Formats: sequence, structure tokens, C-alpha cells
Amino acid sequence: MLSDAVNFQLNSHRSALANIHTIYHTLNRLNLTEDVIQDDHQTGSLRSCSSSDCYSKTMPPRKKRRPTTGDDLSAKKSRHDSIYRKHEASRIKTEEVFSSKRCLEWFYEYAGSDDVVGPEGMEKFCEDIGVEPENVVMLVLAWKLDAQNMGYFTLQEWLKGMGALQCDTTEKLRNSLEYLRSVLNESTHFKLIYRYAFDFAREKDQRSLDINTAKCMLGLLLGKTWPLFPVFNQFLEQSKYKVINKDQWCNVLEFSRTINLDLSNYDEDGAWPVLLDEFVEWYKDRQS
Repeated sequence: MLSDAVNFQLNSHRSALANIHTIYHTLNRLNLTEDVIQDDHQTGSLRSCSSSDCYSKTMPPRKKRRPTTGDDLSAKKSRHDSIYRKHEASRIKTEEVFSSKRCLEWFYEYAGSDDVVGPEGMEKFCEDIGVEPENVVMLVLAWKLDAQNMGYFTLQEWLKGMGALQCDTTEKLRNSLEYLRSVLNESTHFKLIYRYAFDFAREKDQRSLDINTAKCMLGLLLGKTWPLFPVFNQFLEQSKYKVINKDQWCNVLEFSRTINLDLSNYDEDGAWPVLLDEFVEWYKDRQS
């Protein structure tokens, strides 16, 4: 009986060891026992390393990369460039800011002792900005300044208008001339400038515009955009009219915008002033 019990126990141990041996070789084939270590030789138990433990044991610790001299110079240069750009942006912004003091000094380059830019100062002013006094851009500038008298700019008009344009030097105004010309391309602004031109050009003690001044202003405003202007100008030269009132002035613009070049859509019974009725009749007679 005792012999049988001993043999049974030995066979159990052998079977267990055989199973462990089989499991070990199976794990070895699957590459899972690279870092298996024996903890206890007496009991034959096994312990496997975790992946993080294995990585820390097989790989040396990474050292922090120390910046090289080239890296230091590059970093310093980048910082210096950033500071320079900020300084330049601040300087340019400061130069672009409108200065009332600079604008006032600019005004007195052309104004007389009466604080008004008169004909002589206006001539020098036009020369400095590179624009002829008869150029339509000068009319737009006068409109921007809300000037009340042709050929004159007062101190108040100058400061208010140039302030609105943010111009306090000759160079800045030169750079704004293209913008002033572009204003004429906007229909609503053009109409405002056209209406302003009548009051700007007329004698202040007169309610109408003399015919010669009217022809000049019409040529300035409509000469390049209204194909019938040369014919209308001829009509005014041979007509009995010596002045044009504001109603006639405003209707000429409306006529130029709405009536066909062959006058086919002109309504003689419409609310047009007599001046335009006579022009249509005169023109049709010439055509026939």
C-alpha cells in the first residue's frame, strides 16, 4: 500500500513537471519568454517581465540633447528678428497716424496772413501735388473739404477735410489722388458732387450760374461720360441763355443718364425744363 502511494505521488510530480516543461517550450516558440527569470529554484516557479520592465532593462536611459552653438545663434537671431519686426511695425504705424500739428504746418505752406489758401497758394499747392487746377480731382477734393468758394480753402475747411482724408503731408495726398478719382465712379457720390459743383462755382450773391462757367463745369463733369455733351455744348453757345438755374442744372444730369443717344425715349410732355425741350427740338432739326 505504501509503495503504491509513493509511486502515485512521484507520477503526479513527474506529470506536473512535464506540463510545465511543455508550457515553457510553447511560450518560447511564441517569443514570450525572452525575459523569463527563475524566482525560486526550490519551487521551480517562473515570473515574466512586463513590457515596460523589459524595455527599461534592455534600453539605456535617453539623455537630453544639449543645444549646440548653432542652435543658440539661431534662437538669438529669431528673437532679434521678432523684436525688429515689432519695432518696424510700431514705427510705420506711428508715421501713418494723422497729426493735426503737421497738417496745420502744411496748411501754412500755402496760406496767407488771413488764414486762407488763395489763388497764389492754390497754384503752388496744385503744382506740389502734381494736379492741374482745372482737373476734376480738384473739384472732388474741394467737395471733401466742403469748400464754399472756388479757388479758396479756409483753415477750418482744410483741417476738417484733410482730417477726414487722413492726409497731413503732400505725399499722403498724392497717394490719395487715385481714391479721389474713383469716387466719381460711384453713382450716388457723383450726384452729390454734381450738385455741390453748382453752388461751389456760382457767385455767392447770385442764385444762378453764368453760362460760361456752367459750360466749363459741365465739360469737367460730363464731357468724358456723356456722348451728347459736345452737341449740347454747341446748343448752349448758340442759345439765348445767359445763366442756368439749379433746376436746369440738375435736370441736365438726369437727361444724360436716362435719355437715349437718339432721343427716342424723350417725352416732350414730361416734366423737363424748357431748356431741354428746346435742345431736343434743335437737335432733331439738325439731324433732319
